[in-house]
Amino acid sequence: MELEEEKKAAEAPEGNRMFRACADWLDSLGAALAIVVVLFTVVLRVPAVVGPSMLPNLQEGDRVVVSCLERDFQPSDVVVIESSGTALGEKIVKRIVAVEGQEVDIDFDAGVVYVDGEPLDESAYISNGITTRFDDMEFPQVVPEGCVFVLGDNREVSLDSRDTRVGMVDCRHIIGKVRLVLLPFAHFGFVKG
Repeated sequence: MELEEEKKAAEAPEGNRMFRACADWLDSLGAALAIVVVLFTVVLRVPAVVGPSMLPNLQEGDRVVVSCLERDFQPSDVVVIESSGTALGEKIVKRIVAVEGQEVDIDFDAGVVYVDGEPLDESAYISNGITTRFDDMEFPQVVPEGCVFVLGDNREVSLDSRDTRVGMVDCRHIIGKVRLVLLPFAHFGFVKG
């Protein structure tokens, strides 16, 4: 039976074989395109960093790879927060400093952040002792259930959880964790954390 079909296919006019080859190619292209769309809308995203709030680790214009499936947020993770997650009305990139149930206090005179009474060691990504008062948020604060407290690495200009327009961020508004800088190639590499 298979031999008859192969014989008929070999005897088919050149146009039919060409049409079948094009149809097969288009099927493969469509499947590949569907995989890419799912990959870059559900699994990964590649947004651009806007503004100087994450200097010196992320610069304006850096294209970062965001893992959207990882939902186990931990202190020092860099995350992208969707525009509906704050009163700022735009996507922001920040670093998680504390998670639900932890108490955050900031000694603005010394510039030191305390989590659960312990000074936060931020030496892996910024200099310790640079956190300044930004708005009217009172401290200490306990991070509510399902939320995180975020700060930008460039504390002097970052609009973050010290500002009531951002405050505690509901984890449902976090797009995902920033894993690496993709572009420009001069900045390519994993994000410090």
